[in-house]
Amino acid sequence: MATQENQVQTIVNVQLTGRNKTTAFFRWILIAPVAILLYAFSSMVHTGTYATGLLVVPVVLTLLFRGVYPSYVLTFNHALLEFNTRLTVYALLLNDDYPSIEANPNVAVLLPDVEGGAKLSRGLPLIKWLFAIPLYVVGLFYSLIAVILTAYAWIVTSATGTYPESAAKFVLGTLEYWNRVVGYALIMVTDEYPPFTLTF
Repeated sequence: MATQENQVQTIVNVQLTGRNKTTAFFRWILIAPVAILLYAFSSMVHTGTYATGLLVVPVVLTLLFRGVYPSYVLTFNHALLEFNTRLTVYALLLNDDYPSIEANPNVAVLLPDVEGGAKLSRGLPLIKWLFAIPLYVVGLFYSLIAVILTAYAWIVTSATGTYPESAAKFVLGTLEYWNRVVGYALIMVTDEYPPFTLTF
């Protein structure tokens, strides 16, 4: 069974009350400039990328042939995953902090210590994509529910300035789930299979 210290951990300061109703209502317009910036990373880095520009193929190759996870690749993937998480938190209305380019104490992603790749399998990265298929299927189900809850939360937050706590738990749990999947299957900072359940 996977332990928490061997999984990607997502820390978000969810803001339930005192919300800005105007920015909540226009959230998906306000987020456009940062979304374009995030997209720019994936359009600039053509080889070995995921949809958000994460470096995947270089990690597979260096682990396979050298048993090493290059520190500069890990730093890049960590920074980009955190940036994507800040953007997603804002888009999903979990707080009113406009997604910053630099690290933000209200949204953090913690990676397990890979010890330069020494703790990771050399061959497993070749087949993690296959093992991850059930995780993607379950994640899509969670995401569908999270989108419905976010639409509900958007109406409530825009009208009252309060984000429904019940929706926040599931939406945040879905975001945490996807970051664990990314940590396992894409940036490969752990060999421990992520749990299928959401954490609340």
